[in-house]
Amino acid sequence: MAARLLLVRHGRTAWSVAGRHTGRTDVPLLDTGRADAERLGERLRRSPWDGLPDTEVWTSPLSRARETCELAGFGTGARPVDDLMEWDYGAEEGLTPAEIRARRGADWLIWRDGVTDGETLAAMVERADRVIREAREGGRDVLLFAHGHILRTLGARWLGMEPGFAAHIRLDPASLSVLGWAYGAPAIERWNDTGHLG
Repeated sequence: MAARLLLVRHGRTAWSVAGRHTGRTDVPLLDTGRADAERLGERLRRSPWDGLPDTEVWTSPLSRARETCELAGFGTGARPVDDLMEWDYGAEEGLTPAEIRARRGADWLIWRDGVTDGETLAAMVERADRVIREAREGGRDVLLFAHGHILRTLGARWLGMEPGFAAHIRLDPASLSVLGWAYGAPAIERWNDTGHLG
């Protein structure tokens, strides 16, 4: 079977609950975020996942992703991957979309307009493409613990879509998504699955 990517967005933080753009600021998980990560781990230990014994584990080096990985039970052997860090939002770091629109104009959309003094969308896409390329070359499923915008970008790029497609695929904290294959072509097998959070 061709390699798949299993995506986990980190658990809730104070900034994610408030809708604040959280790029490189190392915001800790809330207690609810920690509990959600543990629930996800319980789910992945049950059938059909059975603990994902033959799966590589990669994590963003930022603490909210690393801690989600550890609490889910996958910290041992997890490899930090800088390319999985969240978008560097520059001057928009810590702001809500409404606050950014008040500054930049009511029609601002991050996927189209990018950020001020931060990482370009093209640079984030390059990172996502490197992750996909390495995973496909490795030939094994890879479980990734990372962040909302980089994971949505991975979803778009896995499908061969332009990065703006990511605007149309929501991703909640502590969700599970699977990028796989259908009829030999890249496909979404599961997206934004939060059934374990009940």
